[in-house]
Amino acid sequence: MERRRFLKASLAASALASSRPALAQTPAPAPISTVGGREFFLLRRYHMVSGPQLKLTEGYFAGALLPALARMGMGPVGAFKLDFGPETPAYYLLIPGFSVDALAELDLRLGLDAEFLAAAAPFWNASAGSPAFERAESWLLVAFAGWPQVTPAAAKSKRIFQLRTYESPSNGEHVRKVEMFHSGEFEIFKAAGFHPVFFGDTLVGSRMPSLTYMLSFADMAELEAKWNVFRNAPAWKQLSADPRFAFDPIVSNISNLLLSPLECSQI
Repeated sequence: MERRRFLKASLAASALASSRPALAQTPAPAPISTVGGREFFLLRRYHMVSGPQLKLTEGYFAGALLPALARMGMGPVGAFKLDFGPETPAYYLLIPGFSVDALAELDLRLGLDAEFLAAAAPFWNASAGSPAFERAESWLLVAFAGWPQVTPAAAKSKRIFQLRTYESPSNGEHVRKVEMFHSGEFEIFKAAGFHPVFFGDTLVGSRMPSLTYMLSFADMAELEAKWNVFRNAPAWKQLSADPRFAFDPIVSNISNLLLSPLECSQI
């Protein structure tokens, strides 16, 4: 029922957006919030080439983008580099917000911010001969009802982050996997000592239906230890054997990335 209400609200928001005049001619609309205070997330990946692009893009994040997002009331923002996974080097941004419009129209709104444009000029206006990045991909997600907002890592010391994406073979199986998290999996994560950052259901993006979540660890030793506790927990063995979740594979592919935060990251 909650999912139907959310989709109805999202469609209404899309219709409203398509009928509005250009952004430059009208004030920004009031934010549209999800039911129960759930955040939306914009997850963006920048494909890079080793060399000048890396320094230029990190400078753009720290000196232009994150300050502009703060002025828009968005945050905390995660900025990460890919350490282990396909297609390195790459940077990831996690941008939370309560407004679908603000996230979907982010680049258009940034283009109206004179302070941002001045600070972002080397990146924003990079030439074809010296591009700031090779390509960017974006996903729009909505937080799970059982984990409605980003939870930044408490420790300020060096951290690593695990970004996991579960693809399902059908929409029905995907809904069942989301239900599994709400049927005890969150509690198992907590009991095993994990620090989850977010859990999000993909609304727009590639390789759907899918969900993505992020975990934070002090180092690889803690990551491996926590997962050993999780997979051996009696509660997990019972939940994963539940006929509702075990009668048919509900996850067909898992993407598992290891990231480290950039100096400017707020998560």
